[in-house]
Amino acid sequence: MDFLANDTKYLRAKERVAQVRKFYSSLLSYAVFISFLAGLNYYIDQWDHPWFLWAAFGWGIGLLFQAAKAFSLESLFLGRDWEARKIKQFMNEEDRTEKWD
Repeated sequence: MDFLANDTKYLRAKERVAQVRKFYSSLLSYAVFISFLAGLNYYIDQWDHPWFLWAAFGWGIGLLFQAAKAFSLESLFLGRDWEARKIKQFMNEEDRTEKWD
């Protein structure tokens, strides 16, 4: 049983590391691409119409959601063990319904 728990923890940690790596990769892409758009915007319009901000804002919102997922910020709103409690609750409900079948 202890081996299974350690294996599950390892898999969860490995998945979390992959999410964090993906976030940093996306952040780097964001910085490079938005910088390019800002330079292009300056070259074309001389800051008369800063249209690159629309792309920065839209992509930034997506990046915030990705950061929340990668760094488990949803636990700030739902509590630390919310997911584990819900899984246990659903399993108990399923056990109760199986007894009646």
